[in-house]
Amino acid sequence: MRVTATEAKNRFGSLCAQAKREPVFVEKAGHIDTVILSAEQYLSLQASSGKSTRAARKKAFEAEFGDWIEAQNARFDALGIPGEDLRPPAAARPTAFPTWS
Repeated sequence: MRVTATEAKNRFGSLCAQAKREPVFVEKAGHIDTVILSAEQYLSLQASSGKSTRAARKKAFEAEFGDWIEAQNARFDALGIPGEDLRPPAAARPTAFPTWS
């Protein structure tokens, strides 16, 4: 169902009842601006939105790229970090940026 913003304002109660059966699209200036959904529809959308926890995303990432990560780690273990021989010894490296007074 589509209604204008003015209709939505004037018939809000009946639109809430209609939203329990189907989404109600509210238009402003001829474009859909808002959708009124029932609480049940909203909760269903939230549950199926695919939001996952950080741990789940990390697990999925490692499952997809785990072989590549292992190969890179093995390469660095065998060959070292590229350009490491060009860096000054660890004792000579500054631990923080100097402050200028």
